[in-house]
Amino acid sequence: MKTTVEIADSLFEEAKALAAKDGLSFRMLVEEGLRSVVAARTNSTAKPFRLRDGSFKGGRGLQAGVKCKDLAALAYEDEGGSFRP
Repeated sequence: MKTTVEIADSLFEEAKALAAKDGLSFRMLVEEGLRSVVAARTNSTAKPFRLRDGSFKGGRGLQAGVKCKDLAALAYEDEGGSFRP
């Protein structure tokens, strides 16, 4: 199949030189690169990303009677600052 792809001039020249050095046509080099990328992205054996448990341990946690609207004021309380909504 024929297609048109726009790439940076410098990348084209570098790829063309590499293909010539390796005795390949530019088309063969492009196909090799595309096959490599497609294979890497479809046959990935990497484990899926899993977010680590970032729970806080050892604190007082949630406290009964604390309202959400008061959380900002409580957060600044220990630093001597004040918070005004």
